[in-house]
Amino acid sequence: MLTPTLPDAATEGESAVAAPTVRHLRQALLWPLRLMPTTQPRHAQRSPWDALRELGDASPWREEIDEYTGNSERFHERHYNEFVSFLPYVQRFLYGEGRARRQSGGPDGGDSPMRIFRRRDIAAVRVVPRPGDAPVVLRVVHVDLYFFYDVDLVLLNLEVGSDDLSLPLAQEILYRFGRAYPGGWDAQGAALHCMHSVEWLGSDGSVLSSSDVQNREAFLSHVAEHRAPRIAAHWAWLMQPLVSDHSEQPGELRFRQLEYYRMPVMAYLSLDDPRRLTRNDFVRLALVTGAAEPALGGAGPLPYAEEHVADFEQKYCYDRFWVDAGAAPNTRYMCNGRALVVVGDARSEFFCCRDRGVLAQFRHQHFLLFLIAHFQKAALLMFSDRLVEALRMLNVHDVASVKRFKRTIRRSFETFLRFTHRYWFHEISEQAQVRALSHLCTTHLGLDPLYEEVKVRIADMNTYLDADSLRRQANTVVRLTVVTLFGLIGTITTGFLGMNLLAEAEAPLSRKLTWFAVVGVLTTCLTVYTMVKSKRLSDFLDALSDERHTFRTKLAVLMRVWRPGSD
Repeated sequence: MLTPTLPDAATEGESAVAAPTVRHLRQALLWPLRLMPTTQPRHAQRSPWDALRELGDASPWREEIDEYTGNSERFHERHYNEFVSFLPYVQRFLYGEGRARRQSGGPDGGDSPMRIFRRRDIAAVRVVPRPGDAPVVLRVVHVDLYFFYDVDLVLLNLEVGSDDLSLPLAQEILYRFGRAYPGGWDAQGAALHCMHSVEWLGSDGSVLSSSDVQNREAFLSHVAEHRAPRIAAHWAWLMQPLVSDHSEQPGELRFRQLEYYRMPVMAYLSLDDPRRLTRNDFVRLALVTGAAEPALGGAGPLPYAEEHVADFEQKYCYDRFWVDAGAAPNTRYMCNGRALVVVGDARSEFFCCRDRGVLAQFRHQHFLLFLIAHFQKAALLMFSDRLVEALRMLNVHDVASVKRFKRTIRRSFETFLRFTHRYWFHEISEQAQVRALSHLCTTHLGLDPLYEEVKVRIADMNTYLDADSLRRQANTVVRLTVVTLFGLIGTITTGFLGMNLLAEAEAPLSRKLTWFAVVGVLTTCLTVYTMVKSKRLSDFLDALSDERHTFRTKLAVLMRVWRPGSD
């Protein structure tokens, strides 16, 4: 790994006077959410994308027929480069089996297990980072929803872009945009850490929806009542007709938050001279901490203690292209798991090329590796939530509750097996850059330890169910053995040498039927009574077969068979 050459402390004062200009900024947000089960009967439940598709004009979302499933004329070189970047099993997950397989009618039709829906009514978003700041208009590139077969998740993907921003402003946008709700309020009542104001704009410039993060009482009362955070109005509007599970709004498709309220983010920044950025600037970009205080002119000390970021370059940076040579010189990749940031030279044609260059890679290969990692983490958290909910709803004294618990655990175990074989990858590419960034992302997200933890929990639950089934079977065998043993006494006694206690062979048929009914009822009652007392009778048989017990002890165990409350 090459050690970058960064400006020293003497030049940091100059950067405070003239902050670098971000010629082009791309920010992509990825918000993983859990889809909650509907109240419909299980046999009548539809997939979430079918439910969304059937809403028709009542929903702004339309299924996206992309370059891989639609007209081949839309398939460009950047899509080919994206496709060949991944290993075959990842290609099948992302793109399916192709038209020939779909037309042949396989079990899954050959389709990708991923469904994409897009809304096109939002043209831009107007944001105000801090109170008193000038509004900034970001153009909306696309807004998508990603659904996955057999996994109750939806991922919101929003990509925005802007040109000619100061570096501190770009840092503030990356830091503040993408918060599901405010983290708190200051003494003046202004929302902390999030945008002061957000407005979704239509193609005609009209305001479609705006944020309500300054309405502190609405958020406080919601948490007090529901013990769950309230999604800010502009994000709730963007997700419609999907609604928060704790919202009072009606809706078949409901979601819950899985992770931290700060959405995972990707960022692409092109600057005239990336070498002008200080180490502090890179730390703030990689860790998405926002700009320094305005009083410092956008420059200032590190956001954390020096010891905390002493290994910053080794831990967060991929500096293979951080060199003044190559097609895209001075390009640096940074990743902390929840953020993937690329910084490069705006004067490089390859870095800014949207068809073959770094910008195309950022929007395709890098986005997909980021998507896969966060989808895997969200799925594992979803499985963990299911287990917690199943245990919370379990009442061991309620037979119906126990049956529901067993069904839930069995379904979770089956779904986890399918997730493992369909969606769980350790290696997604053999291309050095994609592979390195994927490893960097998954390592910081801690996917392997999380997977092992969830796997052990589900296996423990399944082992418990198996052990419980074996215990019940053993109890049943013991009870049947006791009944058989005590019934054997009467059978041998009455059947010895074909002996009949009552000579009714020549009796009328009506008398025979009467005796048959009486004996049948008595035998049934005796069998049922023996079953009821079978546990205590089995204890007596155990004591009777133990030579260490005295006759008096064995007799006492026998008497406990009829003693109430002796279990």
